[in-house]
Amino acid sequence: MNPVVTPPKGTPQKIAEALFVGLQYLLPHHLLSWLMHSITRIEAKGFKDTLIRRVIDWYKVDMQEALESDPSTYRSFNDFFTRALRPDTRPVTQETNKVACPADGALNQAGDIEGDDLFQAKGHHYSLLELLGGDPEMSQQFEEGSFATIYLSPRDYHRVHMPLNGKLRKMVHVPGRLFSVNETTSRMVPRLFARNERVISLFDTDIGPMAVILVGAIFVSSIDTVWAGTITPVRERVRSWNYQPQPTPQTVNLEKGEEMGRFNMGSTVILLFGKDAIEWDEAFTAGATLKVGEAIATTT
Repeated sequence: MNPVVTPPKGTPQKIAEALFVGLQYLLPHHLLSWLMHSITRIEAKGFKDTLIRRVIDWYKVDMQEALESDPSTYRSFNDFFTRALRPDTRPVTQETNKVACPADGALNQAGDIEGDDLFQAKGHHYSLLELLGGDPEMSQQFEEGSFATIYLSPRDYHRVHMPLNGKLRKMVHVPGRLFSVNETTSRMVPRLFARNERVISLFDTDIGPMAVILVGAIFVSSIDTVWAGTITPVRERVRSWNYQPQPTPQTVNLEKGEEMGRFNMGSTVILLFGKDAIEWDEAFTAGATLKVGEAIATTT
């Protein structure tokens, strides 16, 4: 009689994860995102109300935090998804030496940049240079610095706010793939955040350079900034906009806690600071639940 072979514990889950990630290599990412862009902007009342309520129920979205709590008043699903919150729900830390959290979500990773190397997940790293679109001048400013990666789930608030007072120096759009950015793909897709489409905003602050990077993902149909509107690919090439020397008609100064951009559908925010600029707070550890405005680091 043949012996019974018991599969290792967790094997079905591992197979499911491998299939989920493998399928993403085959999917037409940008076509799917274009379709999602169209669907989420449909204003037909029956359709958009049903879609909004399904998402609220499925993800248990807290509408009491929203500036407009009645789901039926939103013009479209995207209008709901990028909803504003009541100001009192996200107080911004008033301590001048504290860095404010830029987004609601969960902390994926945070730590030191080791030379040009950032930690993604166990067994996976990626380079600062490729994250920043191959710009060596920008990359050098953050070598040996600090980074944090914050994941936004579908239930989260999807506007991104300033961690510190800053003057915009440069914005860069880097085209790329649109892999999912959840915990599974972070573990299984090499160089994930350096492969996905992203918008890099480089600011000058009182503690030196700061980059706020909005990373696209599957079904993220577009990324907005408050100074440039929707940033969309034109061709498969890196594009940049310079906002210095100052002053110019394009001068952009934003205060800590002020909105700087948003995701039309959800994704990931990566923060970069220069060497010896900040120290992450002790509670700022992988897996922590985060809210906009709360203190996450101390300036040095």
